Amino acid sequence: MGFRDLVMAGCRLCLLGATALTLAAQGQYRAPRTLDGHPDFQGFWENNIATPLQRPQEIADRPTLTDAEVTKMRQKATELFTGKSDAVFFDGFYPAVLDNVLGLRQGFKSSDGQTGDYGSEWNDERTWENRTSLITDPPNGRIPPLTTKAIEARAEARKATQGTLSVKNRPLGERCITYGSPQLTAGYQSYYQIVETPGSVVIMTEMFHDARIVRMNGPHAPEDVKGWLGDSIGHWEGDTLVVDSVGFNDKTEINGFHHTESLHIVERFRRADYNTLDYEATIEDPNVFVKPWTVNRAFALRPDLTKVDEFVCEHNPDYSKYFEKK
Repeated sequence: MGFRDLVMAGCRLCLLGATALTLAAQGQYRAPRTLDGHPDFQGFWENNIATPLQRPQEIADRPTLTDAEVTKMRQKATELFTGKSDAVFFDGFYPAVLDNVLGLRQGFKSSDGQTGDYGSEWNDERTWENRTSLITDPPNGRIPPLTTKAIEARAEARKATQGTLSVKNRPLGERCITYGSPQLTAGYQSYYQIVETPGSVVIMTEMFHDARIVRMNGPHAPEDVKGWLGDSIGHWEGDTLVVDSVGFNDKTEINGFHHTESLHIVERFRRADYNTLDYEATIEDPNVFVKPWTVNRAFALRPDLTKVDEFVCEHNPDYSKYFEKK
């Protein structure tokens, strides 16, 4: 290819990029296509958003922050987590920064006193926005109240395991099994790979390398078939991939809340622009939550990645003390 060809190719790419940006600004962005004509979501994506799942009580009446307030939060986060301080994981990040901004605490110290603290070099840099919660419904940005049945079940579970040393009582994540689906964590091992074929979409998470297979346009598995990640069926509504998931077992959690086998999740994936995958999930379990709730977040494209790093699950505690004594 000669110099003129390179210049012309570059100009074509510039025009394509400018056109995509213009269409995105007009709300008419058209995602790239796979060979079978569907929107192409393939590649590597990150979820390092700073916004917590639930709105902190300290700003319960604030669905959004001003640009100046977001700038102050970002600056405080930079001061707190320098790589030499304790690490803060998942939704613990935003409250730690907010409390320092509001003067409710000074600095950050991990509460983990058993296995030793991670340093904050383990944390990814967070992406900031004005929203104060990822939950969009209910409007208060909080997970709905639990049903009476769920409250009683939680109390019974605590009572049943109190004073019992068993590995079975430890969280699934601690036992290196799974974080369940959907994973709503951010800022730590929160990278994803998506692969599409004409008959399925595979979504693999960095955490535990869970690979969820979404079968396209097929019936759900029989009701008596239950799994860790549920049974996911997908279809296209225009440029939006809609995934309907049922068939969960009752052993996993969603943000610390156990669910029952009645869990039903509807997810929507849409490429808002070339670098952004918009994600929405509506979560329903009438045995646990008094009403369904909806979460929205954005994944950022990582074209520089060629793989999701190997996930090694290893813990320091002596688990022998948790095994039931014969």
